[in-house]
Amino acid sequence: MKIVIYKHYYLSGLVALLIVLSAFSGYSQTSGNPTDKLQAVRDLIKRVLPRHADQFEIGVIPKVNDKDVFEIENGRGKIVLRGSNGVSVASALHFYLKKYTHSDISWNGSNLKLPVKLPAIKGKVRETTPYRYRYYLNYCTFNYSMSWWDWERWEKEIDWMALNGINMPLAITGQNSVWSRVYKGMGFTDKDLESFFSGPAYFNWFWMGNLDGWGGPLPQSFMEKHEELQKKILSRERELGMTPILPAFTGHVPPAFKDKFPDANLKKTDWAGFPEVYILDPDDPMFTEIGRKFLEEEIKTFGTDHLYSSDTFNENAPPTNDPVFLNAVSKKVYQSMAAADPKAVWIMQGWLFHFHSKFWQQEQIKALLNAVPDDKMIILDLWSENHPVWNRTEAYYGKPWIWCMLHNFGGNISLYGRMDEVAKGPAGALNSPESGKLMGIGLTPEAIEQNPVMYALMMENVWRDKPVDVDSWLKDYSRRRYGKQDPDAERAWQILKETVYTGGIRSGGPESIITGRPTFNKSTGGTDTRKNYKPANLIPAWELLIKASPRLKDSEGFKYDLVDLTRQVLANYADTVQQMFASAYQKKDYAVFDNQSKMFLGIIEDMDLLLGARKDFLLGVWLNSAKSYGTNEQEKRLYERNARNLITLWGDRNSGLHEYSNRQWNGMLSHFYLPRWTQFFGYLNQCKGQGKEPDFKLFEERIKDWEWQWVNSTDEFKDRAEGDPVEIALTLYRKYHDKIIALY
Repeated sequence: MKIVIYKHYYLSGLVALLIVLSAFSGYSQTSGNPTDKLQAVRDLIKRVLPRHADQFEIGVIPKVNDKDVFEIENGRGKIVLRGSNGVSVASALHFYLKKYTHSDISWNGSNLKLPVKLPAIKGKVRETTPYRYRYYLNYCTFNYSMSWWDWERWEKEIDWMALNGINMPLAITGQNSVWSRVYKGMGFTDKDLESFFSGPAYFNWFWMGNLDGWGGPLPQSFMEKHEELQKKILSRERELGMTPILPAFTGHVPPAFKDKFPDANLKKTDWAGFPEVYILDPDDPMFTEIGRKFLEEEIKTFGTDHLYSSDTFNENAPPTNDPVFLNAVSKKVYQSMAAADPKAVWIMQGWLFHFHSKFWQQEQIKALLNAVPDDKMIILDLWSENHPVWNRTEAYYGKPWIWCMLHNFGGNISLYGRMDEVAKGPAGALNSPESGKLMGIGLTPEAIEQNPVMYALMMENVWRDKPVDVDSWLKDYSRRRYGKQDPDAERAWQILKETVYTGGIRSGGPESIITGRPTFNKSTGGTDTRKNYKPANLIPAWELLIKASPRLKDSEGFKYDLVDLTRQVLANYADTVQQMFASAYQKKDYAVFDNQSKMFLGIIEDMDLLLGARKDFLLGVWLNSAKSYGTNEQEKRLYERNARNLITLWGDRNSGLHEYSNRQWNGMLSHFYLPRWTQFFGYLNQCKGQGKEPDFKLFEERIKDWEWQWVNSTDEFKDRAEGDPVEIALTLYRKYHDKIIALY
């Protein structure tokens, strides 16, 4: 990263005032005055560094070619942070903390052990981002991670966004109340809408037009809470200079629409086995009318920054590949936005072009995109690190686009990432003559709060136009995360880079067979155990972190990483043991089967104990947060059922999405996965005793009933960590290390 040192320049009072007004005016119709924006940054610094906040001064400087800038230098005994907006000032703070105090701010264990007097710097640091936009969030994140967040948790996340340079967050919280007012204004009743709104853990799939009503009925109290929460979220994001993206109309209408407007041009579409939903044809005159009404009510409620998200045909194939039809659909969607906001810019996920790549050929993609003016649409290349679309569409045929890291699916817990691609891909695209109107980079994970190294690495690209040297970056990351340099930890990270964080056959993190519905197969529905590395090659990293533990055991980041790595090693071991007991049973070697099946259950129990020592891995946090949203017992039950359902069956008893959002969590292991496997072994032993072959389909039907009972149960789980994570990891290392080495 380039460091520029130059003489300080002075501005006249008038010019300085103009810069402040320009830099902090923002685009929102609800923006406050410039002083408010500066205060928002001061408040952020106080939240992040309450004991050191008075050692900073902040100021404003102009953008360069519409790109954000920050500066850091000493001044009158303080550290001076300047930026072109609140996000830039926060980024300056983060840069200073990383480079000069070797600190780390993370979802999973931060290191902010600072000296009483912060270190001074030499000269002046000045950085300009090459990216106008730094996007954040996926529709799915709002449910797989954020379903039960309150303002306190959102405030921390917005601080994290600002520190990492994010200036374009998706903001879909609180929209149900807006829709309720729009449809009631059209004559729909609460009863009409009861089967429309999904439960609180499913609202993003409702928004994308995938399902109606599942997990509901949605209480009015939830709508009201989320509307107020969204107002706080948007206010804070705008105060810091972010431009949030609000949702727009996609054509999804209530089931009662067909009765109320029998002449409306509706089509049915289904998704993932859920009942059909109704989509209003864009050619119907009511499409633009409803889209306009929704945006007008949304702007009235939340203000606007003129950025709107709308994804037609999300994981649903259009009824025809006729380019004329596709062009008309896109044109109508945009017109419905522009009717309410002439400055509207459509933010579209490019996911459909990958998900249905056989359908979306060059002619069809061009037809969809060319219906909208180039300056009124921005495409999110949603999975650039694995399956980029920009490089097979001539950079989206002239549309501005954003390079994104998707990384996580469903909130699955596994060590995974593509470090080299994330370190080189953004700069490679930025400097490619074929990248067209590349305007930004972004994070589009389906869930967060795992693999913090991948998100730290991705956001390292924000303030640079050259690839990141991963090897040297990891050394610095290890020092920042653990609070000191440690050669064993550094070597461990190199091994992690070459195993779990490398490319390969998998396009997402591998699941463990532990979380799959019991089987003799290596993989099963919702559970793919294929790995991009040999499990034996991960063991040296485990050995090195164990060796480093006496020196690093007080670091929160180290505790998390040691637990997570130990979890991954044991999960990999369990996958191998499962194949051993499966083979033994099929060969009728029942003594080996009994031994291996007991060992398999013991691994699950030990993983549960280990994960119980870190709050990051507690089922109780998820469930208790859900229940806390309820205003009465009925709501608490509904929310708990939503929370249990999403991470197990996803849908009903026969859901094809079961285990999609599986979680290797304390409580899940001991109360869901362990009992399931225990019943499986009981059934196999019963078959063995009766001298008959097991009927796996019969067992699956039985276990579905048990799973559905679990979804609807109410047993309590702890939401506080218990035990010393390092000591537990050491105990498990001594118990399993030699066995694993001998096996591999």
